[in-house]
Amino acid sequence: FFYPADFTFVCPTELVGVAKKYEELKKLDAEVLAISTDSHFVHMMWQQHELSRMVEGGLPFPMLYDAGGRIGRDYNVYDKKSGMDIRGTFLIDPDGILQASEIFATNVGRSAEELHRRLQAFKFSRDNGGVIPCDWHPGDEILAPGEELVGKVYENWHSKE
Repeated sequence: FFYPADFTFVCPTELVGVAKKYEELKKLDAEVLAISTDSHFVHMMWQQHELSRMVEGGLPFPMLYDAGGRIGRDYNVYDKKSGMDIRGTFLIDPDGILQASEIFATNVGRSAEELHRRLQAFKFSRDNGGVIPCDWHPGDEILAPGEELVGKVYENWHSKE
């Protein structure tokens, strides 16, 4: 979970949103890492002076220091001009394979609820097979790919209206 900088305006809302979903994310076997180019000293001050006032005890997951944007470059989220990582979310499965990535401009925050839903979908598909249709939530129907489904999704999937 890359973000531009500590003590900014959208970043704390995103990180607190993820912190509030953290226990649910852990139940899906997810590990959350918050990454910015700020040092661990700045992270510590931000935790003490702001984040701990927004979520009891501060963030429950590690905040990593991306010195010089080395990690951000690997994920294509480092902005050389600003010297910071931009907003990027990456879902990597237990085999180390990238399953989803999102990169956002700095002016719009991400949805912790959508992150949670997306993790549920990837985990369900990994554990049970099938493909997950648009706007799926646990308990909704999935699709079984195969020749019998070609050209007949309309018969097998009932979208929420």
